[in-house]
Amino acid sequence: MTEAGYPPRHVAIIMDGNGRWARRRGLPRFIGHVAGADNINRVVKLFADCEVKYLTLYMFSSENWNRPKVEVGGLLNLLARRIDSETKAFHKDNIRLRHLGRSDRLSPKLRQKVEAATELTKNNTGLTLCLAFDYGGRDEILQAARHIVGTDISGDKVDEAVFNQHLYTSGIPDPDLIIRTGGEMRLSNFLLWQAAYSELYFTRVLWPDFGQKDIEEAISEYKRRQRRFGNV
Repeated sequence: MTEAGYPPRHVAIIMDGNGRWARRRGLPRFIGHVAGADNINRVVKLFADCEVKYLTLYMFSSENWNRPKVEVGGLLNLLARRIDSETKAFHKDNIRLRHLGRSDRLSPKLRQKVEAATELTKNNTGLTLCLAFDYGGRDEILQAARHIVGTDISGDKVDEAVFNQHLYTSGIPDPDLIIRTGGEMRLSNFLLWQAAYSELYFTRVLWPDFGQKDIEEAISEYKRRQRRFGNV
């Protein structure tokens, strides 16, 4: 059992509400995505100041490919434009980058940028920032199962430790706290295996507006909870 009062080691966020943020202001949906991207740096620094060691952001789900092509293209272009400059800033702040998700559906140029970002920052010792892009929890589990089947590991030797080694999150602790902005209350295929004992926190605040006060409230709520992991 983990006593109440300890800060979370790993926080994961479902960043929801960009489109509604834009619509409430009479702006195109894409402007909401730009505002959401602008908020990432601020939030990362705030969580680093809170001594969170791992932060995972749900940026683009495997289901998001089904959105209108114009929106999908805009999101991919936004990532491609931001990744170089943002990586330099994160590297300067000693932040390590990890990509969680598939890379085979990204363009060769974008895939190269993602690989270069993770390579540049791999030895950094500060906060580890995991970017879940083209990520789906069910797909991750299926991919892990397929990888194990392709090895010489016998079925009776496959335990949770072995399975964890074949997930995108290999080497990363399960999230202690999962936050969803925007008012919806579901995981939406996010870290399904890893979330087995995560504390869940939902807020109506839209992602572009999510800031220091909201982070403090989420962490304070987490600290009030006792995590028993099935024990008494």
